[in-house]
Amino acid sequence: MAAPKVAVVGAGIVGLSTALCITETCPSCSVTVLSDQFSPNTTGDVAAGILIPHTYPGTPIQTQKQWFKETFAYLFAISNSAEASEAGIHLVSGWQIFKNIPEEKSPFWSDVVLGFRPMSEAELQKFPQHQFGQAFTTLKCDCPPYLLWLEKRLKATGVQMYTRKVADLWELHSEYNVVVNCAGIGARQLVGDEQLFPVRGQVLKVHAPWVKNFIRDGDGLTYIFPGIHRVTLGGTRERENWSLSSDPDTTKDIFDRCCSLEPSLRGAQDIEVKVGLRPSRHCVRLEKEVLSQGGLKLPVVHNYGHGAGGFSVHRGTAKEAARLVAECIAALQGSSSRAKL
Repeated sequence: MAAPKVAVVGAGIVGLSTALCITETCPSCSVTVLSDQFSPNTTGDVAAGILIPHTYPGTPIQTQKQWFKETFAYLFAISNSAEASEAGIHLVSGWQIFKNIPEEKSPFWSDVVLGFRPMSEAELQKFPQHQFGQAFTTLKCDCPPYLLWLEKRLKATGVQMYTRKVADLWELHSEYNVVVNCAGIGARQLVGDEQLFPVRGQVLKVHAPWVKNFIRDGDGLTYIFPGIHRVTLGGTRERENWSLSSDPDTTKDIFDRCCSLEPSLRGAQDIEVKVGLRPSRHCVRLEKEVLSQGGLKLPVVHNYGHGAGGFSVHRGTAKEAARLVAECIAALQGSSSRAKL
């Protein structure tokens, strides 16, 4: 068959990474990205972009660890290259702190991040309300430059990108051999996934260049993540809230909570408020499906539902999705050669 045509629906961090992995796994493919939104208007543009995994209850821990490991290795290599500043990726050290001692003192990802250890008594004096903590070094990404860097890499490999709202995956069957669904929260409407729901996140981006260490409360609600140019302060987790408007009371609450952990933030300037909807479900949907109508078939690979932990596993899930795309193409090529016989 001629060069297989693959459409990736969605241009967030998951969609662009998946498209890039497909070009690496299936170099003979012609890949196109279709999305009604590109950066700076994606959920990824709001993401804090720190590599600290969230646990998906419906996904085996070993699978989650593999996704995280692959993502960490990929971004670590970029952080160690001349491309680091353009891609917005750098190492950051800091603390995850707990008011109560957690059952699991070493999470499943503790041997993937760098230098993971319990905090010393002296370090904990910085946080008088907390009695336990973990110190480690991980990777932080400023997501808007990273999305632009991914777009640049894709264009360099000949990937086409079009602004197009796809209302139904089947509408692509006459143009493409395989379709990859990376629509994020849009998948709820696109494929009618009732298990997918938004978790609204509001964050502040502030100018506070003296803050060098990340601080994350173990409950995941309050966090301070320094980036290259701005510090991200968070946050909220509002399930089933679809509002993209910022809330001034929430802004004050986030700022006060972060200042209680890092009082020097009272001097932060130039506060910018961002809101995003995390596409959440009990597990990432990463699987193949064959759509069929009137005797025609369309192989689809789904890769969505990453919720709050999408950045931490995006490259690992993109690699897995690309492997599934390669399986779909091999099956198509097998059936087309059988047809010739």
